[in-house]
Amino acid sequence: MNFHVMTLFPEMIRQAMGESITGRAIREGYISLDVVNIRDFAENKHNRVDDYPYGGGAGMVMQAGPVYSCYQSVCEGIRKEQGGDSGRKVRVIYLTPQGKVFHQGMAQELAQEEELVFLCGHYEGIDERVLEKIVTDPVSIGDYVLTGGELPALVMMDAISRLVPGVLNNDLSAETESFSGSLLEYPQYTRPEEWMGEKVPPVLLSGHHKNIAAWYREQSILRTARLRPDLLEKAELTPEEREWVKGQ
Repeated sequence: MNFHVMTLFPEMIRQAMGESITGRAIREGYISLDVVNIRDFAENKHNRVDDYPYGGGAGMVMQAGPVYSCYQSVCEGIRKEQGGDSGRKVRVIYLTPQGKVFHQGMAQELAQEEELVFLCGHYEGIDERVLEKIVTDPVSIGDYVLTGGELPALVMMDAISRLVPGVLNNDLSAETESFSGSLLEYPQYTRPEEWMGEKVPPVLLSGHHKNIAAWYREQSILRTARLRPDLLEKAELTPEEREWVKGQ
């Protein structure tokens, strides 16, 4: 998986992605990160990439020209890496509150791509003309407004990276954690066996893998019903499980 990020704040992206699981994945070659500063494509000597909006209004708007030149540079780099033009338009994700809300299913879909480009806006937004020309996927991480697209891009890259084979030490983690099958993950415990009078559920100490798996499933369903009942409608439950959870 190759991530390309167009941003006004490249160090914000590099520093965050260079830590923890994603940092190790980059060092070991499971994912790559190409961060491009949009200011490098400014069309004036002051490196300004924003201007006042036509029609008035508060704030500034990022200009189309620098964003498009940055995009062309990224695409040229991808073509060189691939040894020519693949003929397939790369997916460009524009982080915006107006986009489709990001979810685990979308992360799974995007993890199948070889190249992903993220466009991080700032100020009051980006000139609509360049968005119409290059953006394939407007995406939001929630119904609220942030100061820029960098944090949403980091959220998406983290979620997608976890689904790339080899990134997690235990690939089974990605299959069993929250939202797998539209269920929340079961509760987890570690040593000591007793803490502040609370004991680890006995079934987890039994060594009986079938019973443990059944307990995991039961707890996932119960937790989802309690914390996110909206997810149960699309959860992959048997008719017996649906009847059982109604009685809890």
